[in-house]
Amino acid sequence: MASRSALIALLVAVSCAAAASAVTFTVGDTQGWNLGVDYDTWARGKNFSVGDTLVFNFPTGTHDVLVVSKSDYDGCNTGSAMNTIQTSPATVTLTSADNQYYICGISTHCSSGGMKLAVNVGSGSGGSPSPSTPSAPGTPSPTTPAGPSPSAAPARRAAGPALAVAAGVLLKLALF
Repeated sequence: MASRSALIALLVAVSCAAAASAVTFTVGDTQGWNLGVDYDTWARGKNFSVGDTLVFNFPTGTHDVLVVSKSDYDGCNTGSAMNTIQTSPATVTLTSADNQYYICGISTHCSSGGMKLAVNVGSGSGGSPSPSTPSAPGTPSPTTPAGPSPSAAPARRAAGPALAVAAGVLLKLALF
């Protein structure tokens, strides 16, 4: 019985390690959420996954972050945003595997200043590269930024499948 309890404890530890593999992305890196930044280039090649976090840094009152549909993203339409975050840092946790769209709703910041971001969110452990033309929005939820920088993402992502296999083996052992 003691060994079974130890296996269950180990399974819990492995599960926690897998959950910790989420990545925090600072949108625009050091340039932040600002006018004149090429967010298509910034997102290209990054793997966004469910559980990852986007952090939009900007001077509060100067910009905002609107979660919008594909058509609103394309037309920089601010009238029917699904969510508006006005305080920086605006933190969004990616909660669904789909395409998600963000724009700045201040004046002409989206249409003239390029403040729009589209990300393709994969279902987990690696996601998929973000194309420049995704097709439908997701629903973010505000959270507190946490975790290491995205530069360590490949190492953490590579550990995800190994942790899942180890968890499966431990679960089978615990059941016997």
